[in-house]
Amino acid sequence: MNPVAVITLSKLGAEQGARLVAQLDGSELFIHEGVLTERAGRRFDTVRNLTRRIFGKYKGFVYIMPCGVVIRSMAGLIKGKLVDPAVVVVDVGARYAISLLSGHEGGANELALQVGNILSAEPVITTTTEAEKDLILGIGCRRGISEEAVLRAVRAALKKIQADVGRVRLLATVDIKKDEEGLTKAAATLGIGLRIISSGEILSTGRNFEHSAMVARNVRVPAVAEPVALLAGRRTRLILRKIKMQGVTVAVAQENSL
Repeated sequence: MNPVAVITLSKLGAEQGARLVAQLDGSELFIHEGVLTERAGRRFDTVRNLTRRIFGKYKGFVYIMPCGVVIRSMAGLIKGKLVDPAVVVVDVGARYAISLLSGHEGGANELALQVGNILSAEPVITTTTEAEKDLILGIGCRRGISEEAVLRAVRAALKKIQADVGRVRLLATVDIKKDEEGLTKAAATLGIGLRIISSGEILSTGRNFEHSAMVARNVRVPAVAEPVALLAGRRTRLILRKIKMQGVTVAVAQENSL
C-alpha cells in the first residue's frame, strides 16, 4: 500500500501539495484536470471518482480543499477506525491541517502534525484523549545533542512542576532544530509529537518571553524554548520559565489557562 496521496482542486493547492510531496516520503500529488499549473501531478476529473478509485490503495490522504467536499467524496467508503486510512484536510491557505478520519488508530493525528510542520499550519486534533492533555514543552538544544540529554531535561522540567509525562500534548522546537536527531528520537521514545515553529513566527510574535543574546547569535531568533512552548498551543501561558541542563533548554506552557 502506498504511503500518502495529496489531492487538490486549485493552483494554490498544487503549490502547497508540491511542498508536501517533496518532504513526505513516497507521497504522490493529484491535481484536478482543470487546474492550470506547471506542477507535476497525476490528473483526475472529480474528487469523488478519484477517492473511490484509490481509497484502499494509500495509508493516508491529504486533501487540500474544503472539508465538505472531502466528506461527500468518502460517503459509503468509511468502514471503521481500525481499517480506514488516515485523512487530513488542509485549507488552500495552509492555515490549518485538520485530522479528519482515523486520527489515533489510523495515524491521522501524526500525519496532521507532519503536514503542519511542513506547511507551518496549525494541526487541528480533536481526539478526546489528546484534548485532555494540556502541557507543551518547548525545547532548545545545542547541535548534536543526544537523545538521553533531551530525555533527562524533559524529566527534570516535569519534576519541577510535579507533572506526569501523560499530560504532555506536544514537544516543540524551532525550524532550525527540526532535524536534530537527539530531539526527534526523544520525541519518538516518549511517544509525543514534535511541533516545529518557524523562526519567522517567533520573530513576529508579541508574546512575552526572555531573550537571549547567545541564542540570537547562534540560531538567529531571540529565544527558543519559551516562545515555541507558547506558540505551539492555544491560550497558553508559561508555568515553567526556561531551565538549562547539559546543553538542553526546556520551558513548559499550559494550554487553556489564560
